[in-house]
Amino acid sequence: MKLLFVHQNFPGQFLRLAPEMQRLGHDVRALTSSTNRNDSSVPVLRYPFKPEKVEPLHTRLGRTFTQMGDRAVAVARFAKKLRADGYVPDVIYGHSGWGETLFLKEVWPEAKLLVFSEFYYRGLYADSGFDKEFSDPGFDEVMIAQGRAAHMAQSLAHSDLGIAPTEWQASTHPPLLRKHLEVIFDGVDCDRLTPNPEASFTLPNGNVLKRGDEVLTFVNRNLEPYRGYHIFMRALPDILAARPEAQVVIVGEDGVSYGKRPDDGSKWKDIFLNEVKDRLDLSRVHFTGRVPYDHLVDLMHVSRVHAYLTYPFVLSWSMVEALAAAVLVVGSNTAPVAEVIQDGINGRLVDFFDVKGWSDALTDALARPEAYERFRETARAMAREKYDLRTVCLPRQIALLNRLARL
Repeated sequence: MKLLFVHQNFPGQFLRLAPEMQRLGHDVRALTSSTNRNDSSVPVLRYPFKPEKVEPLHTRLGRTFTQMGDRAVAVARFAKKLRADGYVPDVIYGHSGWGETLFLKEVWPEAKLLVFSEFYYRGLYADSGFDKEFSDPGFDEVMIAQGRAAHMAQSLAHSDLGIAPTEWQASTHPPLLRKHLEVIFDGVDCDRLTPNPEASFTLPNGNVLKRGDEVLTFVNRNLEPYRGYHIFMRALPDILAARPEAQVVIVGEDGVSYGKRPDDGSKWKDIFLNEVKDRLDLSRVHFTGRVPYDHLVDLMHVSRVHAYLTYPFVLSWSMVEALAAAVLVVGSNTAPVAEVIQDGINGRLVDFFDVKGWSDALTDALARPEAYERFRETARAMAREKYDLRTVCLPRQIALLNRLARL
């Protein structure tokens, strides 16, 4: 088939699928923003787009749709040039988050359109207003949050089918749109994540951690409240006081992936580190920034316990990767995490806001690794059964693309 992937930051969620389809002999291309500099073995087409400043006073609730619609127009105009040059894909698979797929059916009506719809903004019962420390929305804020989903609804409504990675993320969509979704996780490479007793991880100060060391890990793209960085940092003083040999490795950059930046222009990383640093032995707290994936795998292989927190929002690959690496994961008892982790079976769950609960659970996990060996074994077995890239997720994704191409 002629298969076109669309993602402003390609490869994104198509990191494994796109080259696999290419390996299988299909004509695979990717359409992405001209500002995207990610490498790919797949031929990449880059559309130009310079977003214009949007005036909130004029656009009001339509601000997000205006921004996403402007990008959609740029993508559609570029696609029309591709069509004029004779390119017509059989299947288009695009992410709905940035509006890119909105008008592609107008350019290629004969193509099948599959959209990756990973989350549907809601005014209530998801991320909006979850953490009262940063957001306690009144009814106006509820309407604004719900209004942000307009482009997602249109994208899914004009597609032939949608994919969501987890049942909970699918459930954020209204019932009519939920019926239009299949649930297929992106997949983690369980073979690559097989526990390695010889693994080591070099800290920024040059010291080397090995398997068996008392290592606590926290991993996210950026260190921010959406992923519970503030709760984790507040739990650390008691953990380090109770475990004098523990080393804490915090992976993530100091920007923002989700939610708002601090009002004063500072960084969330510094705000919450400064809040507790007088009670921390900072020689045992290691901030690595972003690390290459191979190094991240090594870190998982030396981790004794991994803390993962998130608002009711998109689930991170890193949590499932930790489970696949047979690391004990202590996760927040929020819906996306509780779908994967069963407390006392393949990990531990703690109330997102319970700082003392986090300190106690992580301290116990560091102190008694033998007590959690069964959890680790069960976690890895579950990850291989439900989320393995090669045996579960890629085959299901490929089968779906083949099915669409034959329609």
